[in-house]
Amino acid sequence: MANFHRLFRVLLMLFAFSGSVIRTLSVGVGINYGQIANNLPSPSRVAILLQSLNISRVKLYDADPNVLFAFSRSEVNFIIGLGNEYLQNMSDPQKALAWVQQHVQTHISQTKITCITVGNEVFNSNDSQLRSNLLPAMQSVYNALVNLGLDKQVSVTTAHSLNILGNSFPPSAGTFKPDLAEYLQPILNFHSMVKSPFLINAYPFFAYKDNPTQVPLEYVLFQPNQGMTDPITNLHYDNMLYAQIDAVYAAIKAMGHTDIRVQISETGWPSRGDPNEVGATPENAGLYNGNLLRRIESGQGTPAKPSVPIDIYVFALFNEDLKPGPASERNYGLYYPDGTPVYNIGLQGYLPELLYSSSKRNVFSVLSLLLIFIAYGIYT
Repeated sequence: MANFHRLFRVLLMLFAFSGSVIRTLSVGVGINYGQIANNLPSPSRVAILLQSLNISRVKLYDADPNVLFAFSRSEVNFIIGLGNEYLQNMSDPQKALAWVQQHVQTHISQTKITCITVGNEVFNSNDSQLRSNLLPAMQSVYNALVNLGLDKQVSVTTAHSLNILGNSFPPSAGTFKPDLAEYLQPILNFHSMVKSPFLINAYPFFAYKDNPTQVPLEYVLFQPNQGMTDPITNLHYDNMLYAQIDAVYAAIKAMGHTDIRVQISETGWPSRGDPNEVGATPENAGLYNGNLLRRIESGQGTPAKPSVPIDIYVFALFNEDLKPGPASERNYGLYYPDGTPVYNIGLQGYLPELLYSSSKRNVFSVLSLLLIFIAYGIYT
């Protein structure tokens, strides 16, 4: 089986470079790999797809052992997640230690786990108990890593919705909602102490959808536009995402911290939505993600942090057919579950069966025989 996989990789690389120019995700870009669907390829096949795209950073919403095993001995760095339903238990140091032993220590010698997100968008809930459990859970998980000698390899954080901002305009006047201060201040102190990033899920799509007559489409899609100038700093913004990032930095600074890195744990654009979800089209999704990737590839920072490269995780790898909510929620994927692109942004990846698709079958049927003989000679 090992020889087969090596042979397959040879075929994959040779086929990929036989007349196709492949664009891969840049160093500053990762992908969210959600699995709320009943039609997704197996993790081992996803590993081949991501290898063909040269994706080296993946964010999960759980710690699925099937995924972590499938990526053993790969070069992929993983963020793994602890769902909100676990926060109360994770406040118990012994339960946190057991979880880290099972989900991190078991895998880390073979699979690169670099970060744990404890909870996701907790402050979107009005559950005061959930909010109160967040920081103790983060602390318990961090202390478990320390006890196991893994704290230098694995960081601990949580992911927030942009809704935690009370003010985002102008960016330099960004502040968090006053009622969240009692929770966010100690969380920021924790980030500063353990040197972990502050994760934010930012979607300019929502701003455009809610107010398409006032928010210029070009401004949210990174297309040429007049943009806006922050009247306090005189910094010019030509896209909404960068303004949102700087508003988060300003809010963190307003709470006394300038040593915390902001990371975009989710951003993307749906290719389809309900009739009232203005702008959810394949064309706009392709423009948003394609233009964003070009910006990241350039190494450009935000106007307020020009020397700090932007670090993002695109949402998402696949369309997920079982996600609840509006149609857009099921249509953020770059790929359909069969591995074909939802729209073209220059990325070309392959699942094994796609090598035999009708569009490639004729040329590949001849080429594959030749390559099999070549590969057979290499590996025998």
